[in-house]
Amino acid sequence: MARCDIQIPEDFLLKLSRLGEKTDEIIPKVLEAGGEVVESKVNSNLQAVIGSGTKEESRSTGELLSALGVSSAKQDKDGNFNVKIGFSEPRPDGKSNAMIAGVLEYGKHGQAPKPFLKPAKSSSKSAAVAAMKAKFKSEVDGV
Repeated sequence: MARCDIQIPEDFLLKLSRLGEKTDEIIPKVLEAGGEVVESKVNSNLQAVIGSGTKEESRSTGELLSALGVSSAKQDKDGNFNVKIGFSEPRPDGKSNAMIAGVLEYGKHGQAPKPFLKPAKSSSKSAAVAAMKAKFKSEVDGV
């Protein structure tokens, strides 16, 4: 029977072991890099739809736009890291930013929908993945 020995270079093994120890530091940075790309696309889409196509002058105060943001990476009960892009709450007038964003996205009786979230999600996916890959590569090279 034939026998084959494969020896992995020592520096590669050391890099892998250090990477394993720093995984909990690297993953949040990578996810936040992707989240920033998507957030900027949502922001530009939101600016484009606010006040557009209305019969009356826009009553926008800019609160919805200023409430948009990216959460820091957090670990859920299953051990998965997540980053959320959304709107901070509450508003001074008592309404919910999420409700106002939902009305803009899906419309209501007498108000046509002006989607900004779904198009941002689909159009920024490849850019977000590329940003996360680049951040991961820079983090791994720094190990």
